[in-house]
Amino acid sequence: MIRIIIDAMGGDNAPRSNVEGAVLALQESSEIEIILTGREREITPFLSGKEYDKARLTIVNAEEVIETGEPPAAAIRQKKDSSIVVGMRMLKEGSADAFVSCGSTGAVLVGGQLIAGRLPGVRRPALAVVMPTQKGPTLLIDCGANVDAKPENLVQFAHMGALYMKYILKVDDPTVGLVNIGTEEEKGNALTRETYPLLKNEPGLRFIGNAEVRDLPAGVCDVAVCEAFTGNVITKMYEGVAKSLFSEIKGAMMSTTRGKLGGLLVKPSLKKLLKTFDGSEFGGAPLLGLSGLVVKAHGNSEAVQVKNAVLQCIGFKKNDLSDKIVSALKKEEE
Repeated sequence: MIRIIIDAMGGDNAPRSNVEGAVLALQESSEIEIILTGREREITPFLSGKEYDKARLTIVNAEEVIETGEPPAAAIRQKKDSSIVVGMRMLKEGSADAFVSCGSTGAVLVGGQLIAGRLPGVRRPALAVVMPTQKGPTLLIDCGANVDAKPENLVQFAHMGALYMKYILKVDDPTVGLVNIGTEEEKGNALTRETYPLLKNEPGLRFIGNAEVRDLPAGVCDVAVCEAFTGNVITKMYEGVAKSLFSEIKGAMMSTTRGKLGGLLVKPSLKKLLKTFDGSEFGGAPLLGLSGLVVKAHGNSEAVQVKNAVLQCIGFKKNDLSDKIVSALKKEEE
């Protein structure tokens, strides 16, 4: 059994969406056990009337909640009985294989590094998000953990991202691109100019050069490497543009009778397109490089997104991704 902890109190729709997501995951997979951390009195009502294997779900009571607006480091140190800290501590102790949270990104990142700890050889863990593109998924790494990264950090991110794409999303020989403002080798700031030759000469990576942001939606590479500030901006712009675009399309269709009739005809194709560009289909964003798997799901996740984030953990454990990361980084040092 693969044991997965869910921070029941994290996110905009907690604990309802987290509990319902846990139930959906149990119904879909017989390979997992789920541990819900949080206020038991608030969790239990959402389990009432649900059909699931009760032997594979337990609740570990945690009375405190880390709110989104709290300073992450202080919250992790002070709220020892929070659903995040309790869950992270269980992950560290080996009581579970993975931890999933829709809660404070900062607290999850800090807790992951301070409590769960890094894998041997990992200088800095990196938050990775799967972005849908025309050619399939692209992994953007880092998108939230390391604003002041160094060139050697980006090389490690590339290795971890390539392994994730190969073993979790089954992309053979994934390509790696360095996010930049142009395709020429000399383009960019000091970080990208110093990183380019390192990636170019790094064994074990299929480096294709610089990847311009405008080409990412077309699927120019399987792994897009950058530091966290750039990655976070890309992620939020990507989400915002997609949301605005589909909203405008819907508005145009509903504005006239002809548009409504046309909308009925294209509705099946539009639904298929929406699903293709729905990043939640791939689960949450893994924090790669930690001793245990930590997955950060979107703060406004509903039950289906929580379920997808949980099921994502199965492949990570089955493929021993942590061991593969350690082996790859050991070869890099040699």
